[in-house]
Amino acid sequence: MAASMKTVLNLVLISVLVSFTSSLPRFLHGRPKHGLLGAPKLPQGSVLPPDMWLKQKLTHFNYADTRTWQQRYFVNDTFYKPNGPIFLMIGGEGTANPAWMLQGAWIEYAKTYHAICFLLEHRYYGKSHPTPDLSVDNLQFLSSEQALADLAYFIQYVKHKYNLMSKDQKLITFGGSYPGSLSAWFRVKYPHLVDGAVATSAPIFAQLNFKEYLQVVVSSLATTGPGCNKNIKMATDTITKMISTDTGRKSVEKMFNLCDPLDTSQYVDGSNLFSNLAGNFEGVVQYNKDNRAFEGAIGTNITIDTICGIMTDESNGSPIERYAKVNSLMLSTYSQKCLDNSYNKMIKGLQATAWNSSASEGGRQWMYQTCTEFGFFQSSDLGDVQPFGNFFNLKFSIQQCMDVFGAKFNQELIQMGINRTNTNYGGYGMRATKIVFPNGSIDPWHFLGFTKDLSMESPAIYIQGTAHCANMYPATSDDLPQLVQARATIEKLIGTWLSSN
Repeated sequence: MAASMKTVLNLVLISVLVSFTSSLPRFLHGRPKHGLLGAPKLPQGSVLPPDMWLKQKLTHFNYADTRTWQQRYFVNDTFYKPNGPIFLMIGGEGTANPAWMLQGAWIEYAKTYHAICFLLEHRYYGKSHPTPDLSVDNLQFLSSEQALADLAYFIQYVKHKYNLMSKDQKLITFGGSYPGSLSAWFRVKYPHLVDGAVATSAPIFAQLNFKEYLQVVVSSLATTGPGCNKNIKMATDTITKMISTDTGRKSVEKMFNLCDPLDTSQYVDGSNLFSNLAGNFEGVVQYNKDNRAFEGAIGTNITIDTICGIMTDESNGSPIERYAKVNSLMLSTYSQKCLDNSYNKMIKGLQATAWNSSASEGGRQWMYQTCTEFGFFQSSDLGDVQPFGNFFNLKFSIQQCMDVFGAKFNQELIQMGINRTNTNYGGYGMRATKIVFPNGSIDPWHFLGFTKDLSMESPAIYIQGTAHCANMYPATSDDLPQLVQARATIEKLIGTWLSSN
């Protein structure tokens, strides 16, 4: 009887874990599951470098706290020649993938300049676990400042370990998206340790209400013509009317294949629905034709042309039916049986603190960083200029911070953290040399970065027609001329930095 009961309890636990796993959004706060930067697909027979580890301090800002932990890194010295430069790729809000040690534009630069390459995994992501769990008390050691200090210690560590002590050896950092920000900020805070920084698709300015994110999405969808946004607006208006009645609500649940009944007594459930449906389009725009196909990423065949083609094709039915068809395409592409729209299930999933929980892949950690340092909340507060409705407003994002981490994580506390971030790093008023800021015009994140030169020594490269981190991926024969030129410009800049005094 006891064994039978144990089996039943185990099955219930598995069911709960599966439920929580599926309840986490595929696209949350602008971050796809597993991080904003993909991982390269390798040629058959490739041999990945092994995991390497160093002892790292839990906190770099309290010397009375002597606790340490093991941080993961990778190294590739295949192209290295004595006294060659040091290239450091910065890990971000996901697992550091060693495939990047063999692929990507930075590897081509390493071949040119005979560099030794390192990749350091960001604390609290991947296998780099500084604390026993992800409780709020333990997450206090997760911050960009701690990550930068990790980098500083790491550089000193590898210089000694790998005998890279020549005064002539320069160091260049690379990063895309949040790690792009870290690359720039590291140059600002530790200029004596780094000789140049590539900060790709880097949001430099922390902002509470990132309503302009949808502005870029709308503009990108409009490149296919006015019909796409127009039909999304019509679909949104229809859904808004339908969910006001029991019959209409049930029809929406069926049409969009919701996993659970829509609880319209809670505004957050309705907000979650409109946010998730907008996310179908946001994710496609953010990564539109960005060369992720080389990494084997799911969904790279779905482009702005694909989803807008569905929205403007009258043979697909009414606008709401077309909207539902886009949703079905995304569910099928990502092997999801239904759209898990329950706000309460999402929050319970993000509240999980164990390292083996689904949220630990980075969703909980990234939300903590947005709630304490950055904001970056992609709200619907742009108004009628965007077609996705006004339901997932700033209040909705702040509510998530409070529900996941506690009531004290309110708008006032979040704004204080954002103010400190911009004061600490400079925001748009940053002053630094030898940083290059590549951004794609289709990428919504470019709005918070530099698209014009910071200075003659810190240029911006604004690449028309490209998306998030596109210049980091390996070249293909289909690359736009301006993308080809951007990679060449970055390579030339690196050469200038390496040859300068």
